[in-house]
Amino acid sequence: MTIALIVLACTVLFWKLFADRCDLISHISIATAYPALFLLVAALILGPWNVLHRKTNPMSFDLRRDVGIWAGIVATLHTVVGLNVHLRGRPWLYFIDEHKRVRHDAFGLGNDTGLIAAVLLLFLLAISNDVSLRRLGPRKWKSLQRYTYVAIALILVHGIAYQYVEKRQLAYEIVIWSSMALIVGLQLAGWSMRTDGRHR
Repeated sequence: MTIALIVLACTVLFWKLFADRCDLISHISIATAYPALFLLVAALILGPWNVLHRKTNPMSFDLRRDVGIWAGIVATLHTVVGLNVHLRGRPWLYFIDEHKRVRHDAFGLGNDTGLIAAVLLLFLLAISNDVSLRRLGPRKWKSLQRYTYVAIALILVHGIAYQYVEKRQLAYEIVIWSSMALIVGLQLAGWSMRTDGRHR
């Protein structure tokens, strides 16, 4: 319930920030993009945060799983809505142009990376449960969950490409780069502490 309220508050915030957008679809697209990003960042830093604070860091725990599930849901909603923002009713044109050539510009890069990330997140969403953990076994399940890092990398590229395509304000670019720095910084710090602990 708490996560749902945070998602709602974040969605409302970005809805207001883009109040100059006159159409509903554009509003929903941008209002779901950044909450999805923040949830993914939170899911990826919870583990290192526990390590840095010398707390137990199990393979799977409820808070990280719940945050990840919400991230997948909001990101999927953003993808579905986003494919109707620029080219209403013609989603295939996000990936190929009107001459049936694959797009190689920033618009194509942003859409390709966004779609692949969405597929990965749907897969991760499907295995984010105790049944999958038991059937796959801890080691295989954990190795599959690491595709979250691939998904967030693709999402960051997607976000950077769209900063260029839509010529957004510097503040939104700062959000993207800050998110990247936070993930990398905490992951490296957590890895360093675990490594030091093993060598003592």
